[in-house]
Amino acid sequence: MTGRRLRRRGAAALAAALLVAGCDSGPTPSSTPEDARVFTNPVVRSDAPDPQAIRVGETWYLFHTNAGGRNVPVLTSPDLVEWTPAGDALPELPDWADAGKTWAPEVIQLAPDRFVLYYTVADRASGRQCLGRAKASTPLGPYVDDSAGPLVCQADLGGSIDASPFRDTDGSLWLLWKNDGNAIGVDTWLWSQRLSPDGLRLTGPAAKLLKQTEPWEGTLIEGPFLHRHDGKLFLFFAANAYDRDTYAEGYAVCEGPAGPCVKAPENPILKSNDVASGPGHASMVEKDGRTWLIYHAWPPGQEGTTDPGRQVWLDEIVWTDGKPVLKGPTGSAQPRP
Repeated sequence: MTGRRLRRRGAAALAAALLVAGCDSGPTPSSTPEDARVFTNPVVRSDAPDPQAIRVGETWYLFHTNAGGRNVPVLTSPDLVEWTPAGDALPELPDWADAGKTWAPEVIQLAPDRFVLYYTVADRASGRQCLGRAKASTPLGPYVDDSAGPLVCQADLGGSIDASPFRDTDGSLWLLWKNDGNAIGVDTWLWSQRLSPDGLRLTGPAAKLLKQTEPWEGTLIEGPFLHRHDGKLFLFFAANAYDRDTYAEGYAVCEGPAGPCVKAPENPILKSNDVASGPGHASMVEKDGRTWLIYHAWPPGQEGTTDPGRQVWLDEIVWTDGKPVLKGPTGSAQPRP
C-alpha cells in the first residue's frame, strides 16, 4: 500500500474516532474515548499537592498547596474528573505572613454567601509554619485574611500545619491540625479544637488525638480530616516522609471530635504500588451515595520532583463491615462518580 493511501486511511480513522467521541478536539487527559462513562487517574496531571474539594451547587471546587505562582490555586469541575484552573483563591497574604510556603488549604461553607479558608503559611515573627484563616462570599474567593496574626502557631512544637475544618452532625464546628514536630525532631501530634460559629476563632481547650506510633508511620503523621459514616466518626491521616514511596494513608475511629481515637489495625489502607508512589494527604467527598478519596501521589520513581510533581488521584472507598476499604491507587479505567 502506498504512503498516500496509508495517510488517507489514517485520516479517515481519526475522523471516525472523533465523531464517535462527539467532539472535534479529542478526549481530555483523564477521559477515555471508548467510553465517556469511565475515567483513568490521575485526574489532575500537574503539580497539585494536598488537594481538598467541596461542592457548591453543581460545581466542585478543588484547592491545593501553592504552585505556579499562586498562593492557593483553585480548580473547578462538573464531575470530579475534568478539572479547569480557576485562579488564586488567596491572592493576597496577611501582613504577618511571607509568601512561598502556603500549604494544604481547606475550605468550609458556613452559609450560602460565607466560606472560610484555613491554610498553612510562613509566619514572619516566629519563623515557623502556622495556620491562618480567611473568608469570602463565594467559593472562588478572593479570600481575605484580616487577622493580626496566626490562628494557631505552636512555635515551640515546630509550628502548626495542615488545618482541616469539620462540622459535626450536631452543628458544632471543629478544626484539626498537626504540630510540625518533625521540623525540630519532636513528636507530631494531631490536634482538634472547637471553632466559634463564624469559623474565625478557636474556643475551649485543644485536644491531642494521635501521634506517630507505628512502624509504617516513620517519624510523623499529618494531613488529618474527620468524616462520619453511619454514625461512626473516622479520623483519616497521612504518615511518613511526603517525598518517599513510604508515604501512605491510614485511619482511626474516634468517640468524638476531641477523641479518644484508636488506630485501625489494617493500616495503611492506601500505599504505593506500581502505578502511584507515596499516595496520601487526602480529603473525602460523597456523590450519589458513593464515597471518594481525593489525594496526591507521585509517578513511580519521581518522588521529590516537581515535573509533574504530586498529581491528584480519585479513588472510591467502599464500606465493608463498617470499615473503609479503598480501591486504589488505580491506574486502569473505572466508572465515573
